[in-house]
Amino acid sequence: MQVTNPYNYSKNHFKFKNMDANDIRNLEPKALWENFYKLTQVPRPSGKKEPIGSFIENFGKALGLETLRDEIGNVLICKPPTPGMENRKLVVLQAHMDMVPQKNSNVAHNFETDPIQAYIDGDWVTAKDTTLGADNGIGIAAALAVLQSTNVPHPRLEVFITVDEETGMFGAFGLQPNILKGEILINMDSEDEGELYVGCAGGLDGDMTFRYKHVDVPEEDVALKISLTGLKGGHSGVDIHLQRANANKLIFRFLKAAVADYEARLSSIEGGSLRNAIPREAFAVVTVPVDGVDDFIDFVKETEALYIEEYKGVEENISLTVEQVDLPDGLMPDEVQDDLINAVSACPNGVLRFIPELPSVVETSNNLAIVKSDGNSVIVRCLMRSSVESRKDELASMVESVFALAGAKVEFKGGYPGWKPNLDSPILKVMTEVYENKFGKTPNVMIIHAGLECGILGTHYPNMDMISFGPTIRYPHSPDEKVNIATVQKFWDYLLSTLENIPAK
Repeated sequence: MQVTNPYNYSKNHFKFKNMDANDIRNLEPKALWENFYKLTQVPRPSGKKEPIGSFIENFGKALGLETLRDEIGNVLICKPPTPGMENRKLVVLQAHMDMVPQKNSNVAHNFETDPIQAYIDGDWVTAKDTTLGADNGIGIAAALAVLQSTNVPHPRLEVFITVDEETGMFGAFGLQPNILKGEILINMDSEDEGELYVGCAGGLDGDMTFRYKHVDVPEEDVALKISLTGLKGGHSGVDIHLQRANANKLIFRFLKAAVADYEARLSSIEGGSLRNAIPREAFAVVTVPVDGVDDFIDFVKETEALYIEEYKGVEENISLTVEQVDLPDGLMPDEVQDDLINAVSACPNGVLRFIPELPSVVETSNNLAIVKSDGNSVIVRCLMRSSVESRKDELASMVESVFALAGAKVEFKGGYPGWKPNLDSPILKVMTEVYENKFGKTPNVMIIHAGLECGILGTHYPNMDMISFGPTIRYPHSPDEKVNIATVQKFWDYLLSTLENIPAK
């Protein structure tokens, strides 16, 4: 049959650069890293699924494999079993194709057109000033390498790559019945080598909206822009327990005192950018009376020093600065400004509860992710997570109460279920034994606070035996994201040994 070059697209074409001494394609396992490099060259932020979807679809077709791209954009590639493995259970290798597009505000990078600049930094691979996309690019790269392989024993495989996991797990939600035939699903979206995940938290998005009409700027006022930058941020599920600063909480703490003590008036606010990323930066434009500017500037410096002291050992680069800007067209009305500041200040954020039986694992949390004004309204977005459905509902009620009392319109959407652990899982038994035999120790069996697609896929296929694992990735959803090179090799070796030891039907 005639096949298509996997690097040509109908709408987009991305050229791969020549190697240099620091090129990640020099790493082992070579097939995996070469595929990951190719993924860094194809823009794939959430919501922009055509280029990466075409790349993966054409990759399967170029290998002469049965390939399906469904109407929502998910890609399924099927590979026959290798000789002698025909009687083994069919395995689904699953990952998601989108990445979180995060960069610092002073970085010129367009995630819709520019390749990720990945490089080797000691024992890690990271990216220049942006998220790396190891979440979940390493999982995709491994699956594609297995599809390419000619000497890897494996049962019949279904490689299933979903769209827009990071913004609402839309690919998993949109999966049509009876598409997958596998009996075992191996999700490759976890981020700690040596850990096997058998459960995850569910999530719920909250949107709280304040609407208003601008009022005039008082005469003799001066406009100032407040910039809070330098925070670490991170994944709102994986990193929420690290007690990192939330830029939205800190800037509104500042604004509350600025309004009360320095006659500040709020014109605009912008903090955070993604619901599942801990906000790293926030910016506000305020006006203050001209005769109070010097005192206000001193207050900014004092607050910066206070934040640096409070977060010593957690945040090393907190920066709170002020600069004079042009007067805005208008301000928020006093009552809206005050209600917004009070509601954001009172909104629960961070870890609310750990699992009593597993005290190191977060049960319930909230990420006060985004606060953004547009001149007519302010929207506040939260992502609530819990492995206990009733606790998630209780948290939503708390958030609703805070913002409803402040006069905001409250809407909840995008809810997804958690993944209930099955400690008697056959694939868990297989992968535990393989790990012990291969690496001489027992893997940790874990429940992750982040959302995994297994919970949703389990509603479509309740009898499918599922597990999740991956290499060690640190600081996902932030520009500090990095993946440990040695653990990628272990992850690959472990995957191949697992496929070789899949039980008979």
